[in-house]
Amino acid sequence: MRSMQLCRAVLAAVLVFATVSAAFGQAYPSKAVRLIVPFPPGGAVDFYARVVQEPLSEALGQPIVIDNRAGASGMIGADLVAKAAPDGYTLLLGNIASLAINVGIYPKMAYDPARDFTPIMRTVDVNYVLVVHPSVPANTVGELVAYARANPGKLSYGSAGSGSMPHLSTELLKSLTGTDLVHVPYKGGGPMVTDLLGGSVQIVIGDQANLMPHVKTGRLRALAVTSPKRSVIYPELPTVAEAGFSGYQATAWQGLVGPAGLPSDIVKRLNETLAKVMAIPAVRQRLVEGGLDPVPDTPEEFGRFIRAEIVKWSKIARDVGAKAE
Repeated sequence: MRSMQLCRAVLAAVLVFATVSAAFGQAYPSKAVRLIVPFPPGGAVDFYARVVQEPLSEALGQPIVIDNRAGASGMIGADLVAKAAPDGYTLLLGNIASLAINVGIYPKMAYDPARDFTPIMRTVDVNYVLVVHPSVPANTVGELVAYARANPGKLSYGSAGSGSMPHLSTELLKSLTGTDLVHVPYKGGGPMVTDLLGGSVQIVIGDQANLMPHVKTGRLRALAVTSPKRSVIYPELPTVAEAGFSGYQATAWQGLVGPAGLPSDIVKRLNETLAKVMAIPAVRQRLVEGGLDPVPDTPEEFGRFIRAEIVKWSKIARDVGAKAE
């Protein structure tokens, strides 16, 4: 009799636990969610976060609090999330640097992007454009390459630092075209653009949102986009591949991750909710106008994508000898 009562008690406890757990999962989130942006305000990652902040808060029924934790090419903020509790209340809006490129240029990292995070969604591709200072006698990629080949070492290009996306993207172009361009690294994109406008460097491959306003005023000249397809808002610009250099592609990206061990029901809720938010016409339009292409995918697809990007960019970093400064 006692054993029967004990069994019933255990069964009742299990049922209560299951009910409470299910209720907890359905209740997520029950408080504010902190979104770590591992870069300063004003950049492409912060821009995306600000665009989706309000509609995502409304869809989840709780505030989304943006927390800018800049430094070390996104690694300070990323490490904070890697060490956070896997409860869905601390998330990382990472990018190609913090989740892929850094692996190939930093000898030691405090976290492993493929192991220490739970992928939720690759959110957007960040469109890059190849621009030159007006002093460069080239209106097409072909003319730029011809001029660079005829004048080895005469042209210089700027980047936001050794191992940054502008650096590796241009080195990839150099390798493909057999040109000799001098690399001038800067401590961030701001000083790089300032010197480009002044003619101290003549070439930059960088974020459309930062460079195209200067193209519109005539202070820079755009030659091509580096993505596999033309830009929706600048359809007149060919891709580098269309310009005669097939095989070239350099696209930055962003994505949402949580700490390793994030429960699958929370991952599903965040993925589905964010996809719906990004499908809102006004949200999508603001992202596209800011040079971002929405590419919402599944957590599984994003996980595979991160691992492939680590392999790809680590090889490029080794090939060009890129190391953290």
